[in-house]
Amino acid sequence: MLPVIVYLVGIYLANNETARMLFGNRNMPFAINAAFFLKVLSTQCWLALVMTAWIAPRLVSFDLADNALPIVLSHPISRFGYVLGKFITLFTSLSLITWVPCLLLFAYQGYSSAQPWMLANLRIAGGLLAGSLLWIVLLSILGLALSSWVKWRVVATGIIFAAVFVPAGVGGIILGILRTRWGFLLNIPFIMTELWEKLLGTETNPHPERELPVSAILVVLSVVCLISIAMLNSRIRAREVVRG
Repeated sequence: MLPVIVYLVGIYLANNETARMLFGNRNMPFAINAAFFLKVLSTQCWLALVMTAWIAPRLVSFDLADNALPIVLSHPISRFGYVLGKFITLFTSLSLITWVPCLLLFAYQGYSSAQPWMLANLRIAGGLLAGSLLWIVLLSILGLALSSWVKWRVVATGIIFAAVFVPAGVGGIILGILRTRWGFLLNIPFIMTELWEKLLGTETNPHPERELPVSAILVVLSVVCLISIAMLNSRIRAREVVRG
């Protein structure tokens, strides 16, 4: 939450007359606009990745390592209920550091601004919510799926980071060899940043020839989620372990 406090102070200073006097009644060195909230969203979402790598392995890998999953599923709980409970836990934790503080900062800016700012910038609020939810769903499903295949928590943590950043390198190779913008589709940081920019209305891509359509980005995110769900479906099963 430390970045949120920094951004909160920034909003206060930008709307405080005393602070403006310190700058000689000139504009502040930063403006509270869509670009400002894009920085807020990006910061909190990447911190959410760190939290996913920390929490997700603890939710699943311990049950698999201790062979506790067959015992859990022997009770009146389905595989869907088991996964849903883990998903809600992770979803709630990530919400507390993404869209919740982002919208609170948006509301505080609307309250602090001397101008009717909030109604004129509702697109920013919608972009913050939509961008956060898409990222949370992706991280939650991906984190649970990867953790279900690794029993060691430290290894699972590393794999979650690798699943996000290693394909970006592969996409860079494809881009360099084939000279096609579609290599960026493997670069999750790139496509998420571009998606957040489109949602908040801050498209500042200096290379329009590399711009990706929103439909292609959503298809890639959907494919990743479907593959993750298939991995969970094949791994989360009640298996009796017989030691002889």
